[in-house]
Amino acid sequence: MRKYKFNWDLIGDIEDGRPNLGPQVDLDMYRLMQFTMRDALEGRYGSEIADSIFYEAGKLAGAEFYEHHIKPVSSVDEFVGKTQQILRDKRIGVLRLEEALISEGRVTLTIDEDLDCSGLPELDYETCVYDEGFVSALFESFTQSKWKAEEVDCWCTGARTCRFLVTQEDLEDLEAVAQ
Repeated sequence: MRKYKFNWDLIGDIEDGRPNLGPQVDLDMYRLMQFTMRDALEGRYGSEIADSIFYEAGKLAGAEFYEHHIKPVSSVDEFVGKTQQILRDKRIGVLRLEEALISEGRVTLTIDEDLDCSGLPELDYETCVYDEGFVSALFESFTQSKWKAEEVDCWCTGARTCRFLVTQEDLEDLEAVAQ
């Protein structure tokens, strides 16, 4: 039996549990949790598996986020607008679409002031693996088809924004079969 299979009960009653401190926490404390967890996973399992776990966790979070904060939406404009507003309201980041060709299976988007990496030092790699899973799940939940998000620019590589190329996987599969 799993102890921590995700359900919204694990979020708890924040008003009851934190009547004085409320729902807010400093960003450095969130990042302390995130990067110590990444370090522990990477130390035990290696970078590739740690990234895989973070991607999977991001997908679970994105699907749950869609179900509890975005759904129901009936159009692309409503999906994008509602997602932008909630991400901003919850101080997760500022979402902008650069290219939205959902019917063609391709979207390019940026997230400024990203919760996970904005303000970190420059590194030689992108850090937003969790966000890749999260964004993938948002598009999968909205379209009911498989999508994959790949970070192509990151604050940590000097871009000063996180840019994601999001592609519909079924279209890639169909193109591969056609060739």
